[in-house]
Amino acid sequence: MRSREYDLEFRERAARIRDWGTILLVVAGLLWGWCAVLLMTEYSVETRSGFEKECAARLFTDGGTANEGVYAGDYCADERDWPEALAVLGLSIPVALVGTALFTTGSVSRRMSGHAQAMRELDRLAERRAKEPEESGRSQG
Repeated sequence: MRSREYDLEFRERAARIRDWGTILLVVAGLLWGWCAVLLMTEYSVETRSGFEKECAARLFTDGGTANEGVYAGDYCADERDWPEALAVLGLSIPVALVGTALFTTGSVSRRMSGHAQAMRELDRLAERRAKEPEESGRSQG
C-alpha cells in the first residue's frame, strides 16, 4: 500500500474514532440532562384513591413531600428516589470518559497526520530548492 493511500485510510479511521467519541459525549450529555430532569422538575403521582398529588422537585426540597414523606404515608417519596438519579449520573461518567478519550485520540491522530503530510511537502520543496542551484550552476558552466 502506498503511503498516500495509507495516510488517507489512517485519517478515515481517526475520523470514525472521533465521531464515536462525539456520539458517546452526546449520550453522556443526554444522561446528565435526564438526571437534571429527575432532580429539578416537579412531578405528580397518582394516589390509591385515583387522585393526582403534586410533588416538589427532589433537589429543591428541604424536607416535606420528597424526603420525609415516607414516614407520613406520602406517595411522593416513593415515586422519584435518589438512587435512580444517582444511577443515571453514575452511568454517564464512564460514557463521558470513554467518549472524551475517543474524541481526543481521533482528533490528535488527524492533526498529526496532517502535520506529517505538511512536513513531507516542506521536505520536497527544500529538496527541489537545493537541486535548483546545482542545475543552474551546471547549465552556466
